[in-house]
Amino acid sequence: MEYSRRALLRAGGALGLGALAGCSAPSDGSTTTATGGAGSTSLGVEPVASGFVSPVDVAVGGGETLVADQVGVLYRLGAGGRERVLDLRTATVNVSGYDERGLLGVALHPDFPDTEEAYAYYSAPRREGTPDGYDHTSVLAAFDWTDGVFDPASERVLLEIPEPQSNHNGGALAFGSDGYLYVGVGDGGGANDTGRGHVSDWYEANAGGNGQDTATNRLGSVLRIDVDATEGERPYGIPESNPLADAAYPEQYAWGFRNPWRLSFDEVGLLVADVGQNRYEEVNLVERGGNYGWNVREGRHCFAAAAPSEPPESCPSETPDGTRLRDPVIEYPHRGDGVAGIAVVGGHVYRGEALDGLRGAYVFADWQADGRVFVATPKGESWPTRVAPVDGLGGYVTAFGKDAEGELLVCTNETGTVSGSSGSVVRLAAE
Repeated sequence: MEYSRRALLRAGGALGLGALAGCSAPSDGSTTTATGGAGSTSLGVEPVASGFVSPVDVAVGGGETLVADQVGVLYRLGAGGRERVLDLRTATVNVSGYDERGLLGVALHPDFPDTEEAYAYYSAPRREGTPDGYDHTSVLAAFDWTDGVFDPASERVLLEIPEPQSNHNGGALAFGSDGYLYVGVGDGGGANDTGRGHVSDWYEANAGGNGQDTATNRLGSVLRIDVDATEGERPYGIPESNPLADAAYPEQYAWGFRNPWRLSFDEVGLLVADVGQNRYEEVNLVERGGNYGWNVREGRHCFAAAAPSEPPESCPSETPDGTRLRDPVIEYPHRGDGVAGIAVVGGHVYRGEALDGLRGAYVFADWQADGRVFVATPKGESWPTRVAPVDGLGGYVTAFGKDAEGELLVCTNETGTVSGSSGSVVRLAAE
């Protein structure tokens, strides 16, 4: 069954939109935003590929452009259209309608194709070691490139992460300039970071908090691993500079996230978009060992699980050991003038040549596209952000990518669900 945008928003609770996108609760308004155009550039789109169900990630390298379709299929884009290069539909959970599971991320090895590997993050049925009552297991796996396709039989599982609920799975993958693979992992789902599978943390005012826990699981964190090493029975290495390299879960690089939906690297650093719950969406400039606040804070504001729409006036700004809870560099409300939306979709800093008005800006969007992208200037602790209308950008934005020339690709679909064949990849272009 397909849903219109209006029906999806009206039925958000029933369809799970409160989990991915938060609820459409009134906010205090925008604190860091302004409306306006994209510099001197009027934006439109150029079609790149179509016929997907729900494209959610793009990986480029070694002359190849790959697109992950949420249903479990990885495609390669070429002059002749798209070609299926990996089919994981028998390995993933069945997804349909509104669903946050499936094939969620893809990355090519930095030395591809000399190192013939791609990495995929997908939602599998419950595997051994996943507790009773949990929904599924998130899997990070490597696949070998053979004769122009990735061989499913070559799968090398790197991580299996038990997921209590069906939502907040993260799944973003990206290699940094250090050669390590960074992985965004959500808080485990549900609402408020509480309930089944959500452990107690140091902040007693909210009864739970995987985002604030680093000792019990990997949920609510950005991980960093060395895919070119192994350590004992572990099929990957732990970088010595990881902040918790000697802890129970040494993969963790930063934490305090709800549902990191897309991450990217630029000379300004690691940018992680984190989907909010009731009131604010955020983008974080992430540093090693940083704590980004969830579920003590939502954006720059206090959060209360008991009354998510009526947060307390005060809350901690640091942990009991004195670690600062870091504010995002970008924040926007669910309602208000200027930039507003319901679920952030992380993008990239633009370093291409075709769009002079965007050069050096961080370009991202809201899932509820409304024919626009957001353009932020990397400056100071709170980046000025404006709306840039995009002619021809319809439906829902699900992800961004870059092509081999550094031009921005946008993944969309028309339904906001994992159904049909309205998914497309377009390129931002000057009109």
